[in-house]
Amino acid sequence: MTDPLLSVSDLSVTFNPRSKPVYAVRGVDYQVRQGEFLGIVGESGSGKSVSSMAVMGLLPSSAQVTGSIKYDGQELVGMNDREMSRLRGRDIAMVFQDPLSALTPVYTIGQQIVEGLRLHDRSLTAQAARSRAEELLKVVGIPNAARRLDAFPHEFSGGMRQRAMIAIAIANDPKLIIADEPTTALDVTIQAQILDVLQTAKEMTGAAVVLITHDLGVVAGNVDRVAVMYAGRIVETAPVRELFREPVMPYTIGLLRSMPNMTAPRTERLVPLEGRPPLLTSRPTGCPFADRCPAAIDACRDGEPALLAPSITNAGVGGTAAGSATDLATGASLAAPAVLVDHTAACIRRDEIAAGTLERSEIFPRPEDVPEATVDHGNDVVLRLDDVVKTFPLTKGSVFRRRIGEVHAVDGISFELQRGKVLGLVGESGCGKTTTIMEILELAGAQQGSITVNGVDTGTLSKRDRLAMRSDIQVVFQDPMASLDPRLDIGTVIGEPLTVQGVAKDEIRRRVQDSLALVGLEPSYIDRYPHEFSGGQRQRIGIARALIVEPRILVLDEPVSALDVSVQAGVINLLEDLKHRLGLSYLFVAHDLSVVRHIADDVAVMYLGRIVEYGDGDKVFADPQHPYTRALLSAVPVPDPDAEAARGRILLDGDLPSPTERIDGCRFRTRCPLYQLLDEGRQEQCRTIDPALQDVHGRGVACVQTDQNHLLTERATASA
Repeated sequence: MTDPLLSVSDLSVTFNPRSKPVYAVRGVDYQVRQGEFLGIVGESGSGKSVSSMAVMGLLPSSAQVTGSIKYDGQELVGMNDREMSRLRGRDIAMVFQDPLSALTPVYTIGQQIVEGLRLHDRSLTAQAARSRAEELLKVVGIPNAARRLDAFPHEFSGGMRQRAMIAIAIANDPKLIIADEPTTALDVTIQAQILDVLQTAKEMTGAAVVLITHDLGVVAGNVDRVAVMYAGRIVETAPVRELFREPVMPYTIGLLRSMPNMTAPRTERLVPLEGRPPLLTSRPTGCPFADRCPAAIDACRDGEPALLAPSITNAGVGGTAAGSATDLATGASLAAPAVLVDHTAACIRRDEIAAGTLERSEIFPRPEDVPEATVDHGNDVVLRLDDVVKTFPLTKGSVFRRRIGEVHAVDGISFELQRGKVLGLVGESGCGKTTTIMEILELAGAQQGSITVNGVDTGTLSKRDRLAMRSDIQVVFQDPMASLDPRLDIGTVIGEPLTVQGVAKDEIRRRVQDSLALVGLEPSYIDRYPHEFSGGQRQRIGIARALIVEPRILVLDEPVSALDVSVQAGVINLLEDLKHRLGLSYLFVAHDLSVVRHIADDVAVMYLGRIVEYGDGDKVFADPQHPYTRALLSAVPVPDPDAEAARGRILLDGDLPSPTERIDGCRFRTRCPLYQLLDEGRQEQCRTIDPALQDVHGRGVACVQTDQNHLLTERATASA
């Protein structure tokens, strides 16, 4: 076996070691070989990014780094910045999480690529470097590469900026690429493109890749081996298939069971991972996961367990695990148990889990269903939009402003939400989802078309009627911290809507406590401030504030996208429970289709201000008819390596067009994978016909070529 390219041994990183130490990374060990793809996963604060920054030598001078980091046999710990600069960008490259902050805003993309090239190769001429930069942009899939070289970062979309970051990273053919959450802030379609580009970069350069992420679905379809981090340590390592099939660390089991899965039964409740990681201001004296682990025993608190391989197996050491293997996503029994090879875990009960005497499903059982409210929902429609249009003027000039066009944010959409149901509104960023819900929440009538709430056209409301109706429709925002005033205690924040309505202070306090209890928080928390809560708790506070006025409709704007998957499951379960108990109706806006599939009864798919597919959620997800919907679903990561390997991808080209453009015919044809497979006659139809929603297999589809979907199926099958 070849020597490892990167070898990390007993790595520890301590911030503020002399005053208030934070033990961010504690005794981390891992190796990466040439051409290997390693995934490092874990919740926020687990030490993933800090450990990678230590490898790159990018930590502040106040951080104390101990242990060993060897790259190609060369010790990196203790190197000065000048020595590290010779390696960074040439032998070791990094793709950062936020490309906008990583790229210099005052230099063009071409200048930044050329800088990296000429810094490490002084013999390269300016013209040769520019030609190489243009070639790199083509490799990562940026159209019009020659022209885009002279564009500034703010002129690129989020996906294009991340592609440019990858181009910079692979410019000098590095041997090691570290990608720190490269797809976190991206739409699922752009995420699929970036992961495809990352795989292409790996194949082109032959580099080893370390992918840092919290998304186990991304890990399942891309990496060879996985290291799971918790509280600054690696707590489990294994080849990717083995880790997903036979995890032996309860933390990993909890992460896998908390994830919404496109292949799992929709009716199954998610398994939340309660609590939050410990603060690392002191060294744990026992297993740091013990306080959150349902399988913890007294011995777990006697000392931190070492990272070791399970010793009890069905056929002895190195044999197969006893008991029947179970797919944690679906609960189905697998044909044969997995072989435990190169598998280690930091848990004193790993042998019991590996042997099957401690069942994984018993450690984190699925919560019981909450009985549905005895409310006759009937066929009442609580929210209806009819041909709603919203445009924004596009102006030029600072003193004498003139109108030069308009942004068609919402371009004639219609849907309805029934009482007690959930409507999922999905699509890429920029498709018009947020504009749609802001039009609804304004309760002032649509610019064109009509919005009806509880049978009342909002365009006819007086100011007093509008204030009264706000109690019927409330909103939960995407970022819970940004939506809570940090200067106010949560009792004041939650009770604010009642204050506006003139409710007495004693009554407000009582109702706030009831609302806290309703969302699973202690009523005694009423006098605490937002910064004292975790992300999941803050989102529960946001839900409590929305429920305080007893609304009939909740508009949920990406309510779980800012949360770790372990916290996300608890919030999703809470929303389902509240819907059943109170008979609420949800307009659920999201780009995570796994979450939407789990919670939504009906689905409306938006593209460039229009709805392109609309109907029963089970039908849409089981048999999507619009090419855009098919591409969205094929891009959703599935936390199952075997399923990921067998899936065919339908990748979309480029980014969403600007809503200022008016595209003749079908507005999706510029990116449509089906359009590229059609003959000239059918392509002419797409160029001239602007399709409206028509009934196809029991749902509305805005496409005139649905009878040609077999071409996409054949293409996806061929790519699998």
